[in-house]
Amino acid sequence: MTEISQRYRTIHCGRIGESDIDRKIKVSGWIHSVRDHGGIIFIDLRDFSGLVQVVIDPKMSFYQSLENWRLETVVCFNGTIIARTKETVNSKLSTGAIELVAEDMEVLGESEVLPFQIAKDDCAPEHLRLKYRFLDLRREKLRNNIFLRGNVISEIRDKMRQLGFFEFQTPILTSSSPEGARDYLVPSRIHPGKFYALPQAPQQFKQLLMVAGFDRYFQIAPCFRDEDARADRSPGEFYQLDVEMSFVTQDDVFQAMEELMTHLFKKFSTKKVTATPFPRISYREAMLKYGCDKPDLRNPLTIIDVSKIFENSAFNAFSGVVKKGGVVRAVKVPGISAQPRKFFDDMVKFAQEVGSKGLGYIVFETEQLKSPIVKFLSETEIASIRTEAQISDGDVIFFVAEKEQKAAEIAGKVRTELATRLNLIEKDCFKFCWIVDFPMFELDPETNAIAFSHNPFSMPQGGMDSLVNKNPLDILAYQYDIVCNGIELSSGAIRNHRPEIMYKAFEICGYGKETVNNKFGGMINAFKFGAPPHGGIAPGVDRMVMLLADEPNIREVIAFPFNQQAQDLMMNAPSEVTEKQLRELHIKVEMPKKIHVQEPLKSKEPEQ
Repeated sequence: MTEISQRYRTIHCGRIGESDIDRKIKVSGWIHSVRDHGGIIFIDLRDFSGLVQVVIDPKMSFYQSLENWRLETVVCFNGTIIARTKETVNSKLSTGAIELVAEDMEVLGESEVLPFQIAKDDCAPEHLRLKYRFLDLRREKLRNNIFLRGNVISEIRDKMRQLGFFEFQTPILTSSSPEGARDYLVPSRIHPGKFYALPQAPQQFKQLLMVAGFDRYFQIAPCFRDEDARADRSPGEFYQLDVEMSFVTQDDVFQAMEELMTHLFKKFSTKKVTATPFPRISYREAMLKYGCDKPDLRNPLTIIDVSKIFENSAFNAFSGVVKKGGVVRAVKVPGISAQPRKFFDDMVKFAQEVGSKGLGYIVFETEQLKSPIVKFLSETEIASIRTEAQISDGDVIFFVAEKEQKAAEIAGKVRTELATRLNLIEKDCFKFCWIVDFPMFELDPETNAIAFSHNPFSMPQGGMDSLVNKNPLDILAYQYDIVCNGIELSSGAIRNHRPEIMYKAFEICGYGKETVNNKFGGMINAFKFGAPPHGGIAPGVDRMVMLLADEPNIREVIAFPFNQQAQDLMMNAPSEVTEKQLRELHIKVEMPKKIHVQEPLKSKEPEQ
């Protein structure tokens, strides 16, 4: 570390140790806490490195001025380090074996009355924490999260270089392009009526770098999307590890990312990490077994399809759904037959809250079956359930009957809720997997037309042959997601680098060559001059750090986040601008007749 300035300190607070006993030092920091022990004042002084206890004797000339100091005032002390007595050693502090006897003091920056406490968590509402984020960042837990973030990014850079990648920077002002979310637009002063866009991702630029022959690219890339907040998604802006590789297959991308993820998650956590190669689960299998395409594999429960058992059942609530093209999905939970009736009633209520008409269940006990629906089922159907679900005495099976997509969604939520209530989710581990074989196309639910389902720039499996000869809804793409503990860290793909295949893929979705050339001319023109096979991925830095910090909300690992309404309460953004600024940009603002202005919440915001 660079030698520190001698004007305000000769050592950092948290780095003083027993080797400094009898040494005269100077320290500066914030007053973390004050305690009066019979006239002798004990102050915990804090800087970025930690705390040190400062002892102030009543005989000191500056003692009387203590009554004017407030917590979080910035002060500088000169003094001598001494050893604490055995009975006063604080083993919880790295500096707990010593203390500083103050001989001189200087106030460097006075503090006003605090809007919330720093030294302890006083459950301040989030709108206050964000308005005074500079104070919130003084808290130990949040400060440690930000240090963790910086260390993770530094380690990413080192590891990526070891893996043969070169770091690039791509433009922040670019053209608008459809990436799946709304763009943030920036008006051009010198080109009236035209706009730049902040990049939703450096997608086209990194592919162009592959065409330029740079082979392996990475960037800690800022990305901008005008989308709503969630617990694992920050509105407005976020950072991702943007990666692209030339002359690679899907397996090559997986190998590089598995090496990186294993390195990071083992270095910054003591939890177990999935052994490589990470499990690969097809999209269709994930939707069936887990009810979503980002499964939490710490949950041992899985979903099975039992539709065939009920095709001709006398139980019309199930057979009627199957005859109309729906499905019956089931979740078996081993050994919980002793749960009280309230547990099952609560699970039925939960299923209804997440959109189900109900939740059937059967409790398999040694002598009898307990169930509201068992009287409607034949012995053959019950025997088939036992066989299909591999039921043992003591097991319970839950049923959802709906249209396929809705059944998957509800069964997935029931699976998660059961594991949560029964404490089945494995602790102290990071469980990674790849979701692969996404469908290239889907039906638009509003127009019933063929549309891209995931990423229009992906290479279809089977190339041009599949686009020409297959039903579009049966075509799979070289698209993949990496998931950890139920959180999607990133999507990625092997790119469609062949112009003729790209034109055909867009043609299937109703876009002609002219539209493709207008929207993606820069990239597709580059492909006409010799493009290598290439692919990439872009894991979210915020989400990785959120997992490593064991935080439920992404705002806890971002230094200056927006709130859930995409507002910066500290800097008052977004804000109005002057008429002069608008005239320079050739912009006239027409406000809607009715507009709802979202006020900052006055209590802690719920997670989305």
